[in-house]
Amino acid sequence: MIIFEKVIKRFRRQAVLRGIDLEIERGHRVALIGSNGAGKTTLIRCLLGEYHCQGLVTLDGLNPREHREEVLAKVGFVPQLPPPLRMPVGQLLSFAAGVCGADPARMTEMAGHLGLDVARFRRHPFVKLSGGQKQKLLISIALGRDTEVLILDEPAANLDPQARRIFFDLLAQRQNSAAMIISSHRLDEVAALVNRVVELDQGQVVLDDRVADLVDLSSHLACRLTLTRADEAFARAITPWGFTTLDAGLTWRGRVPGPDRLRFLGIISRYAALVAALDLAEIRDEA
Repeated sequence: MIIFEKVIKRFRRQAVLRGIDLEIERGHRVALIGSNGAGKTTLIRCLLGEYHCQGLVTLDGLNPREHREEVLAKVGFVPQLPPPLRMPVGQLLSFAAGVCGADPARMTEMAGHLGLDVARFRRHPFVKLSGGQKQKLLISIALGRDTEVLILDEPAANLDPQARRIFFDLLAQRQNSAAMIISSHRLDEVAALVNRVVELDQGQVVLDDRVADLVDLSSHLACRLTLTRADEAFARAITPWGFTTLDAGLTWRGRVPGPDRLRFLGIISRYAALVAALDLAEIRDEA
């Protein structure tokens, strides 16, 4: 589906990509990892047709530079840094849908799932939205289309826990019908989302591993936490995850999205001295 063959990209005399060879098929959910400057963004921009490069880059046999409109129609893209667009939200949705022949109502529906009321912000310039609101809108535009490839650059970085849960559910609906490239500089942030890990270092592939699908993207864990004493800071940290308490903050119950378990445990680790007991159990039937 996606082929990179001996891809080289130079900026003046500096080679940023040094002979990349990769093939990515439908159903592959690839974690594209590497430090800043490793070449991740440059590789993505070559696939999007933004850069000229040496070697071969194709998506379904199409060259992104020569057939850019056709290629972009197949791709949903969520950048790490939102573009500084002054276009009102409603106009942006209409424009994005018009470019690829999609239905703006479907994008609006996706935004609603993620907790963003498009009607409320329809006249607001995109650039004036909060970081989380921008991220939700960009994800809605990408997922509100029937695309064959999803390119997600740190996609859940600015999302609240509830929106992250919905985001994972939406990705689960596309996991077999699309190829996904999820770029991050930290594997632990995306490990549960992927079934393949590709690491770049100084413009070269230094790791290409297939990994087992250990976590269902739509899975959830039932969690019960018992503290040695109630703590206001802990309560502020756990409440956004949808946790509740019935005994003045000593015992907490809630659900954690399976793909977010590492992030959740990272939050809990800050309060390790307070935790007397922690129980996590996979919920087999969401119904």
